[in-house]
Amino acid sequence: MTIKITFTSLALGLGLMAGTAMADTVKIGMNAPLTGFAAADGKSALTGAELAVEQANAAGGIDGKQIELVVYDDQASPKESVPIAQKLIEKDGVPIAISGSYSGATRAAAGVYQDAGVPFISAFAVHPDITRAGNFVFRTSFVGEVQGRAGAKLIGESLGKKKVSIITLKNDFGKSLAAGFKEAAGKFGIEVLSEYQYSIKDRQFGPIVSKVKADNPDAIYASGYFFTAGPLVSQLRAGGITVPVIGQEGYDSQKFIDIAGAASEGTIITTSLDRDSTAEETKSFITAFEKKAGFKADMVAASGHTAANVAIAALRKAGTTDKAAIRDAIAGLTLKASTGTISFNALGEVKKDVQVQVVKDGNWHHHSTISDAELLAPPSK
Repeated sequence: MTIKITFTSLALGLGLMAGTAMADTVKIGMNAPLTGFAAADGKSALTGAELAVEQANAAGGIDGKQIELVVYDDQASPKESVPIAQKLIEKDGVPIAISGSYSGATRAAAGVYQDAGVPFISAFAVHPDITRAGNFVFRTSFVGEVQGRAGAKLIGESLGKKKVSIITLKNDFGKSLAAGFKEAAGKFGIEVLSEYQYSIKDRQFGPIVSKVKADNPDAIYASGYFFTAGPLVSQLRAGGITVPVIGQEGYDSQKFIDIAGAASEGTIITTSLDRDSTAEETKSFITAFEKKAGFKADMVAASGHTAANVAIAALRKAGTTDKAAIRDAIAGLTLKASTGTISFNALGEVKKDVQVQVVKDGNWHHHSTISDAELLAPPSK
């Protein structure tokens, strides 16, 4: 599926012939899962990116040129994302692209962009090998291991819980989170009692619930997306397990709360979006997104918005569509965004604080912020 989206500012569009306006654009490519199991996340990421482009065009675009967002549906599949990357580079001629997709699709596409020397920004995919594709690839979200270490600090230090059962989604996302958590567990006095894995297709967790109950942990560290975490948390609570459940950004959607219902109350996650932030960039994003989308903002939406804004800022800073100049502009960028202040290390990994959210009265709210620069340091090679 192909979606070509051209955003035109009314002020700049007046008096221009349509053909001239279309020719006078700067393109940003994007892959996102718009159909299939991850379509809800794809819609959020795309809507966030659309919002960033609309806002930029209303403010004059890039050197007076309007921004055209060229979008293809990758179905969260590497088999789709690779030919999409080739099409965006060769047919559409984009000078920069962003991924609003999961790790498998993003990791596969990253090598294509690197080989072509086209800057590529991962909005929220967590696999560490994405940026290792090369120096044209960047990430505006946390690598999985970083978020896993933050989870260990949250459980062992902030919550004071020491005996933990881990429930791991058996994919790139879940495995990298679990690896980071286990790496940092000892530092915070945590004893990992057991680790249980499940498939992304699983929705019934009876055997895992029984085993975790027998473990009698102080807390549970469970990875997943909202569509797996919702049933999992609901069944843990129905099984009589009352200890804190700590998740990650995959839970970060109102849909998790809708699926888990009352069982979601008290669930804590590490993520990138603070709904109660006093930062103008975050507050204005949430208001504008919810007006545009008609549903509540989530981490994926904020990440799509952030990645698009990084691309726009780099294009403006470079002052050209020369791809090497744009890459250099990203590398040297510091940007206040809806997900925090963005800057990158030598590997293209983001450096920023981790936001902690908790479900209260059926909504996500601020719990705390983890600002430990040493603990949260992303990989540099």
